[in-house]
Amino acid sequence: MTTPTRTTPSAPSDAVRQQPGRPGPVRRAVGLVLAERVPLLAVLLVAVVVYFYVLGQQGYLVAPYDSDYLFAALDTLVPLCLLAFAELVVIVSGRGGIDLSVGSIVSLSGMAFGFMVGLWHWPVLLALVVTVAVGAVLGAVNGLLVAYLGFPALIATLATYYAFGALALLSHHNAPISTKPIQDVHSLTRTVSLPLGDQVPDVPLQVLTFLVPVAVVMWLLANRTAYGRRLYAIGTNDIAARFANIGVRRTRFLAYVLSGVLSGLAAVVTVAQFASARPDAGSVGNGMALPAITIAVLGGVAIVGGVGRVVGVILAGLLVVWLNAGILLAFEGSDGSQFQLFALGALLVLSALLNAYSLRRGRGAG
Repeated sequence: MTTPTRTTPSAPSDAVRQQPGRPGPVRRAVGLVLAERVPLLAVLLVAVVVYFYVLGQQGYLVAPYDSDYLFAALDTLVPLCLLAFAELVVIVSGRGGIDLSVGSIVSLSGMAFGFMVGLWHWPVLLALVVTVAVGAVLGAVNGLLVAYLGFPALIATLATYYAFGALALLSHHNAPISTKPIQDVHSLTRTVSLPLGDQVPDVPLQVLTFLVPVAVVMWLLANRTAYGRRLYAIGTNDIAARFANIGVRRTRFLAYVLSGVLSGLAAVVTVAQFASARPDAGSVGNGMALPAITIAVLGGVAIVGGVGRVVGVILAGLLVVWLNAGILLAFEGSDGSQFQLFALGALLVLSALLNAYSLRRGRGAG
C-alpha cells in the first residue's frame, strides 16, 4: 500500500498576492502627489520656471526669463498673497465663506491712506495703522452680515463690494490722490540687496516688510493658536463646534475682520506701488478678488471650509505670478494679458478638480 504524497502549495505569485482593488506603488505615489497640494505646487512651479527659462535661452521670449526678472516679478506677489490670505481665513470658516469685497476694501482703505498722508500730512506709520483699522471696520461690516445676520457670504460681500467701491469713487470725486507725500511713499517698494552675495538678485522691499512678516503671523495663527483651532473646527463642522462650546458666530465674525485687516495692508502696498491713491485700485480691470480667490483655492483651500494651508497659498501665489510673468514675455502687445486671463481660468479649473479629487480620496480613506 503506497502512502500518498503531500503536496505543498506553491507560494502565490506577485500578481496573485496583490489585491485586485489595491493600487500599485506608482499609482499610490501619483495619488499622493495629487492629494498633497504643497508637493504638487512645488513640482508645477519648478516646471513653469524651467519651461520659460528654456524658451528664453532659445530666443522665443522677448526678454530673458532669468532670476533678476523673477525677483522683480515678486512686486506683484505681495498684494495678491495678502488678499489670498484674507480669502483663506474666510473660506476656512465654512458655510460658503468667501469675500468678494476685498478689492473694494483695498480701494476705500487706500483712499483713506491717501487722505491721511497726501492731504492731511500724517506720518506714514500712523496712517498705516489707521488704514488697517479702516480695513478692520469694513471687514466687520461683512462679518456682521454673514455671522450674525445670517446673510449668505456670496451675497453679503457682493453687496459690500459695490457699496465700498462706490464710496471710494465718491470720496475724492473719482480722482486719485497723487501729491508729493504720496509719491514719496513709493520708496516702500524699492528693491534692496540681501547680504548673501552678488549672485542673489535684489528683492522688492515690501516682500521683506509686508509679505514675510504677515506669512509668519498667519502660519502661527493657523497652527499655534486657539483661535486657529476654533476657525478650522467651525469650518469642518460648525454644529459639532457649537456643542463643543466654541463661539461659532464670533469666530466667523473675526475671520471677516481679519480679512479686512489684510486688505488694509494690501491697500498700503498698492498705494506705494502706484505712487498714487486710486479709487479704483482694487477693482480696475478684473479686480483683485478673483485672482486672490484663485490663488487660495489653487493653494489647497477647500471651498467647503475647514481645509487650507498658508504654505500652499504662498506656493500658489508664486506659481500664478511667475506663470503670468512668462506669458508676458511670450507674446507681444496686449495678447499676453489675454492669455494671462486664460491661464488664470485654467488654473482655477485645475484647482477645483484637485480639490474634488482630494475630497473623494479623503472620503474613500475614511
